[in-house]
Amino acid sequence: MRIEINPYIVADSEICGGTPTFKDTRIMVWQVLELLEAGIPIEEILNYFLVPLKKEHVKAALQFAAQLAEKEFRLIQI
Repeated sequence: MRIEINPYIVADSEICGGTPTFKDTRIMVWQVLELLEAGIPIEEILNYFLVPLKKEHVKAALQFAAQLAEKEFRLIQI
């Protein structure tokens, strides 16, 4: 099963166990997010992997993370 999350990110059960990756790569979205969190400049991230990424990939990763945070993290009201 393949789900297109956005134009740059897919989740495919045949690729990396269904972990979200960038389309036509095996680069997992969490890898790029961790590099950003570590303070690696975007220009370095674009050429960090064997398959070069574009700024649009990084933006898509941030958008995906924001959507997850919005949907998944809710404080429980007591």
